[in-house]
Amino acid sequence: MTKSSTYIFYIITGLLLFQSCKTDTKEIRKPNIVLIVSDDQGWGDLGINGNPLVQTPNIDKLALNGVQFSRFYVNPVCSPTRAEILTGRYHPRGGVYSTSRGGERLDLDEKTVAETFQAGGYKTAAFGKWHNGSQPPYHPNNRGFEEYYGFASGHWGNYFSPMLEHNGEVTQGNGFIIDDLTDHAMDYIEENSNDPFFIYLAYNTPHSPMQVPDVWWDKYKDAAIDSTHRNGEKEKLDKTRAAYALCENLDWNVGRVVDKLDSLKLLENTIVIYMSDNGPNGWRWNDGLKGIKGSTDEGGVRSPFIMFWKETLKPQIISQLASTIDILPSLLDLAGITNPFEKPLDGISLKPLLMGSQEEWKDRYVYSHWSGNVSIRNQQYMLDKDNQLFDLNADPGQFHPIEQPSEAILAPIAKAKEEWINSVLSELDRNRQEIFPVGYKDSKFTLLPARDGIPHGGIERSSIHPNSSFFTNWTSTTDSLTWDTDILTSGKYKATLYYTAKASAVGSMLQLKQGKNEISTKIKEAHDTDFLAVEYDRSPRDESYEKDYKPMEIGTIQLDKGHQHITMKALEITGPEFIEVRLLVLERVN
Repeated sequence: MTKSSTYIFYIITGLLLFQSCKTDTKEIRKPNIVLIVSDDQGWGDLGINGNPLVQTPNIDKLALNGVQFSRFYVNPVCSPTRAEILTGRYHPRGGVYSTSRGGERLDLDEKTVAETFQAGGYKTAAFGKWHNGSQPPYHPNNRGFEEYYGFASGHWGNYFSPMLEHNGEVTQGNGFIIDDLTDHAMDYIEENSNDPFFIYLAYNTPHSPMQVPDVWWDKYKDAAIDSTHRNGEKEKLDKTRAAYALCENLDWNVGRVVDKLDSLKLLENTIVIYMSDNGPNGWRWNDGLKGIKGSTDEGGVRSPFIMFWKETLKPQIISQLASTIDILPSLLDLAGITNPFEKPLDGISLKPLLMGSQEEWKDRYVYSHWSGNVSIRNQQYMLDKDNQLFDLNADPGQFHPIEQPSEAILAPIAKAKEEWINSVLSELDRNRQEIFPVGYKDSKFTLLPARDGIPHGGIERSSIHPNSSFFTNWTSTTDSLTWDTDILTSGKYKATLYYTAKASAVGSMLQLKQGKNEISTKIKEAHDTDFLAVEYDRSPRDESYEKDYKPMEIGTIQLDKGHQHITMKALEITGPEFIEVRLLVLERVN
């Protein structure tokens, strides 16, 4: 070989090695993950699942080009499902027993999917409804999410430029809430396109109130609704119309997310998941399934579950049982990440099913629980909360319990249910005190909403549903509000109140007190507003309406470490009524 040919050989070899390294680098980049969860969207609220009225082409396209699970199970209500998504563990282990006033909080010794992926080198963000703890250290920013924009409690009372929070600080939304959350998620995708990211996009519709923008409502406001389905006599037609309109808005926003990923050339390396947190929030078409939200029957817990990963996951429908507890272990397996935390996961990786592996898939039990009711199912049978046995292959709608099941079929499933109740469910403490932490060392702000306060005297809550409520009917200086708190860090805190007040209340005196520490201020400005976005309610609501609440700085108060009540009182009321209270914000200033 001549010197020149040798030189050329080395150049070609070097280029090939360089190209090989480039290819290897590209191949080992971890996949991005976008986990989209809707709220109160039932199995039957998608076109892909047979609903002839609702149009969901973008979600349907993900399903047709990705993996659909026909038997995927969540929990009957929001908080338990979200806790299992976050942890890969049954929600009773994490202490979730309610949807409000602290019962929705995920125990602090539980590790989340965000913490797991953060440890694996991912950027992490959550947008939307959290519902697993409002105050730090239960807040999403303290559970592995570097970026958070949304609302941390349960349902919300206004969907049009509402009060929200950004990384713990109160802010105002921009436009219809689902569109706004999507905008923030897309901005995050673009800003972090060079790093692997995990995004939890937790939408809050079609959960009530049924507030719908005109552009989506106009299609449905006069639509004929076929109520010949199983529970048609219970159906509220305008609520169904609103739910379908909100589902179409969700679909449009899912399309926007996918288009953003595609435009940035990220779609081939992004796992997109679409699911709901529980069954439908009303009696509407649901493919004949029994029960709705709140029920442990099929209609309350069977959810759409779609996973799309372009050119990696082949289109298929998977009939094997799967559950929320399987999401975390599956994503870890797909991303090639080892769980760095010690607590064992209850879920299993679905990767063999997703990848079309021929290995044998063992039958398993899946459990559903809410408010003491437990149902259990395997691939063929279901034992409901009343211990009635159903053959779901022959009777997926649970019309006819098996009258005299054989002991060989009934005994194993009944034993498994009893063991789960005696082991997993027994870990749940429903009697823990509803004490709210203030001043966590790694957080600047603590939000104490009316939801978490206790009214005394004649003060009333604006709704029996506390999550988005405010306090009203404050007419006496003997009335008061208290928050049962655990001050984690002693020090000075700037207190800001979000309130409304009639002109007659100007000049009244407000006091904030903790133990011997107190501050007071005068109500200097009236701020009396109508309920917001009432014209967009398409069906009567149960939740509280929202108002435009004005921030007022009360002053700086010393808070001493320990378990104490924070009390708000009226020292003087100048007119017939004092203020209305939505939120107290405490900002650590030292």
